[in-house]
Amino acid sequence: MLETADEMATLQSLLDASHGSSTDHLRSIINDERRLSARDLVALLTGMKVISVATVTARGEPRISALDGHFLHGTWSFSTGSTAAKARHMRARPSVSVAHVDNEELGVFSHGRVERMREGDHDWAETIGHWTAHYGSSPLTWDDDIHMYRYHPHWMVGYAWKRTELLAQRGVDS
Repeated sequence: MLETADEMATLQSLLDASHGSSTDHLRSIINDERRLSARDLVALLTGMKVISVATVTARGEPRISALDGHFLHGTWSFSTGSTAAKARHMRARPSVSVAHVDNEELGVFSHGRVERMREGDHDWAETIGHWTAHYGSSPLTWDDDIHMYRYHPHWMVGYAWKRTELLAQRGVDS
């Protein structure tokens, strides 16, 4: 867990505000028994998680693709090659939706903006170090021009069908 107390508080505030502003329909599904807290998410989203990132084409058509996501400091980081269609979409239209779904057990859904990370950014070395430790090689060596992204969600909810059971099964204190 790399999150600071301030980052945890910010994530919890985001989760609370997002749930509170959601529709009655969503709140009937993601009720208090199924809602995941910031503490839950940070504990459950360790290591690499497959995330679905939805972008929009110049014609306003949605596109979705799966990426390796790492939840660091209360948000996602992910990468793609500079020639990927999603890189072009995010460069022109940085508003995206990101989801991680683990069968029917767990779901994290969010909307926000992406920002390309650059060498010299405050979190660059730590992020590259985390990814390198996970994969055994730097993501910057995987292609001629890999782009790393940090995600800034403005809406996020976390869901577990059987929250208490899931947390216990995965060794997370509730």
